[in-house]
Order: sequence, then structure tokens, then C-alpha cells
Amino acid sequence: MFSSRVSARLRVVVALGAATALAAAGCSSGKSGKTAAAAKSDSPITIGLITALSGSNKALGPDHLNGFKLYLATHNNQLGGHTVNLDVGDEGDGGAAAVPVANKMLKEDKVLAIAGIVATPTINAVVPLATAAGVPVVNTGGRPTVKDASHLWTMSFMSTDPGGAMGPYLAQNAGGPVYVFGPDYQGGWDQIRGFTESFTKAGGKLANDGGKATFTPFPATQDFTPFLSKVKATGAKAIYCFYTGSSAIAFVKNWAQSDAKDVPLYAAGFITEGGALKAEGSSADGIITSMNYSPDISSAANREFVSAWTQAHAGEQPPATAMYSWDAASVLDQAIAKAGPDPTPQKVNEAIKALGQIDSPRGTWQLSPDTHVPVQKWYLRKVEMDGTALANVKIGDLATLGS
Repeated sequence: MFSSRVSARLRVVVALGAATALAAAGCSSGKSGKTAAAAKSDSPITIGLITALSGSNKALGPDHLNGFKLYLATHNNQLGGHTVNLDVGDEGDGGAAAVPVANKMLKEDKVLAIAGIVATPTINAVVPLATAAGVPVVNTGGRPTVKDASHLWTMSFMSTDPGGAMGPYLAQNAGGPVYVFGPDYQGGWDQIRGFTESFTKAGGKLANDGGKATFTPFPATQDFTPFLSKVKATGAKAIYCFYTGSSAIAFVKNWAQSDAKDVPLYAAGFITEGGALKAEGSSADGIITSMNYSPDISSAANREFVSAWTQAHAGEQPPATAMYSWDAASVLDQAIAKAGPDPTPQKVNEAIKALGQIDSPRGTWQLSPDTHVPVQKWYLRKVEMDGTALANVKIGDLATLGS
């Protein structure tokens, strides 16, 4: 029986995924067969996974972790034919807090690769350490610009991409100026810059005082009411924002109770992903987001992923954050297989570079040879009732980005 939390559209995806799984029962998939054959013997490997299990992003961390673990669970706990020891570390609020975690993985645990990482400050802190050690990082959170991406492979997006995809759409459809909010840290600056640059280039105008986005103190701000109280008087026709984790939940609830609640809310998709949407409940109804994944995408790869996730998580729809980690495991699976029976970090790094197109739940994509970020399609989604549950429903296509 499907849980009542599974939306009508998602039930179709799950049913088709289950049918595919039943048809394949008793035999290995082509990819699984190839990866198993690549290793002459099953010598165990250690993969590090750094994610936010505490701090302001703890609402996101478990999805990153569970997406990776789900791939392992559905692939005999192997990557590239090798049994995996998954070494999990907590990045907390990101940045310096993750340094001892990464150093232990690199120096003591001798990981073959590091996956995960939610916060952009953690990228800036951990990637130089991994690069110096020659260990690839397959990250699943947003990506800032880095000086050396030789060992950094991003499964999600460049931090400027969600806003970059939404900007032209809002310039054409908002019907007037847009009030913009974001958190005051590097990830927030990048996310909002992506929106404001593409929005103004397409002819849009910001409603904020001075024509500049409003940045709220991070992570201290948990009451956004004073900031939202300024919106209506500006004549803004829409709000655009980027928030994640507990900040996303607080912003949505405050918006729904403010005098700006009649000003439509648009955002980067993380504001209504996974646990955030569950906590926001009806306050999130009607929010429109830019995201590179929706659970109702119709493809064999997505049906496999959605079916596995809903069965493992009591019928809940999978968030994009979990999908990024599923893809991280898939990329490592293929790269470790290509690295041969005795994989080393450098061999795996070179193998990732040579992978080409990735068949993913979000659709087919490939890594940019320059930035190592996916070249991928972005979707327009709306939170609405789909069957008996609120869901992020795909309502259109935005743009293909990644360079």
C-alpha cells in the first residue's frame, strides 16, 4: 500500500519504478555487472562522507547522507565492485568546524574519496586539504568558485545557478519590481548574485532600498518579520529569496503570517525541500521555486530512485539533496570500476574526469570540463496539493546552465 503522503503523480512514478525493479529481479543490471567485473577481488575501500548533522543546516544533512546510503543499500554495499566502509563526519555550521573531520579522513582513515558537504564554507575549508592529498571530493551541496577544481567534482550546481535560472523568468512574469532576500554569508551572496545579475540583465528591477538585495544576519536570524514588514510599502510584485534549513522554515512561516503574504514568493528550491517542506506545511502552499530536480520527472533512472526512496522512507517524496548524493554514489561507482582492481585516489579522480554523460534521476547531464559542475536543465516548480499531500510539482522548464 502507498502511504497517503505519496502524491498522485508520485504514485505513478513509484508504481512504474516498482514494476521495473520486479522485472529486473534475479539478475544484475548492466551497470552493476560491469562494476562487479571490474574488480578481480573485493578489496574493501573507505569513502568519507561529510555532511551537516548539527548546526543551522542539520535539516539538510540527513538527506545528503541517506541518499548516498540508499544507493549503497540497492547496490550490495559496493562501489566499483568493492565493499564500502562509509566514514561519516559532521561539518556542523561549516567551514573551520569541518577541518578536523577532513584531516582525520585524509590522514588516519586513508579514504579513497570524500563525498557530501552541504555548506559552501566547508568547500573552501576542505577542498584545499583534499587536493593537497590528491583525494577527489564529490560534493553534493552548492558550489562556490574555487581556485583549483582539479579534485573537486560537483553533483549539484554552481551556487549562482538556481537564481540564474529564475532571474529571466521573473523579469518577464513578475509584472514589476522584485524584493530580494538572502543570508549574509558566501553561499547566500553567490546565490543572490546569480539571481540579481540575470534578473537585471533581462530588464528586471529590485524593489529593495537602493536597488540592492537585503542580506539577513546568518545564522542568527530566525525571525524575519522585521525584514518582511518593509516589502509591501515598496510596491514589490514578488519576493525572491534563498534560504536553507532552519532559516528556510522560519522565513516561510514568517512570510505566510506577514502583511507581505499576498506578495508571491519565489525562491531557490531548497526553501521547500525535504524536511523543510514538511515543517512548513500549509505555509509553503503556492511557493514557486527554481530547481534542477522534481520527483515527477518521467525517466527510468528517476523511477528507480523514487521507488527506492519512497519504500525506504514511508512513502515520502525524495528531495533533490538526496538525489545529489545518489548521483555522487553512482559517479563513484562508475569511476572506481574504471580505475581497475586496485583503485587509488588519483586513478579515481582521472576516471571521474573521463566519465562523459551521466544517466541521472534529474535527466542526463555531464560535468563541465572547466568547472566540474553539471551542465543540466533547470525546472520551474510550484508547491501545491497533489493528491493528498503538498508536493513540489514541476510546472515548466527554465534554462540549461553549467559551464
